[in-house]
Amino acid sequence: MTDDPYLAHRSLLFTVAYELLGSAADADDVVQETWLRWAEVDHAAVRDPRAYLVRIVTRQALNRLRTVSRRREDYVGEWLPEPLLTSPDVADDVELAESVSMAMLTVLETLGPTERAVLVLHEVFAVPYDEIAEAVGRSAAAVRQVAHRAREHVAARRPRTTVSRAEQQRVVDRFLAAVTAGDVHGLLDVLAPDVVVVADGGGLAPAARRPIAGRERVANALARFAAFAPGVVITTPLVNGGVAARIDAGGEFDTAITFVVEDGRISRMYAVRNPHKLGRLDTVAELRR
Repeated sequence: MTDDPYLAHRSLLFTVAYELLGSAADADDVVQETWLRWAEVDHAAVRDPRAYLVRIVTRQALNRLRTVSRRREDYVGEWLPEPLLTSPDVADDVELAESVSMAMLTVLETLGPTERAVLVLHEVFAVPYDEIAEAVGRSAAAVRQVAHRAREHVAARRPRTTVSRAEQQRVVDRFLAAVTAGDVHGLLDVLAPDVVVVADGGGLAPAARRPIAGRERVANALARFAAFAPGVVITTPLVNGGVAARIDAGGEFDTAITFVVEDGRISRMYAVRNPHKLGRLDTVAELRR
């Protein structure tokens, strides 16, 4: 264990920034900015380095979030968070895995910056309300109210159940077997009636500009996959805390798909095709609460 609090907590700081921003590249920038500010501080005067560093990274992430939110308004098609290759330890930490899942990150995108920060800091990292108040520039009472509203908002939109990694793997394997065989009946069996597919190409790779909803529409679209991508290699790494699909077409990394599994079927799929967002899937990200 290092004696430098910044180095000791760097993985935590990255996780906070990533959950607030949904972008590993932006999170890296925020963590670097946090280090620059930490280097200017009299460390001996800091009673709780972890709390102090989390406060700095939160403020920097909020500043960045307000900037990138405007940029995302001009994004081509659907915007999805940047997927991260994660370790089995993250998948085994149920709360952390849920908090970094693509499903949860997309729900967090529907919150305002302050609501997102309050919810993430309190619910995921157990930061007390008074410390959050210092980070976001609100009173503790106001932060409690913000947290209450944010919890209600997220509860109405988050996946209804949490399934084991083994169950995720079984369902994803069934799905991929049906896709690669062009088996429409197999797809209809493994997809939920109200399944939704969201794809992110960023204008740089072919992708549906709007979500595709409904089992029949999704199954018919995916049944053509085998014909369009012969010789494709598909693996199932752990991405954002859950079982995912990595598609390598023609020897090149092409798509990362994460899934929401409910009641033995896939209810949502998030397909990231923007090549600028796929670089982190060759190295396991260090995430920690």
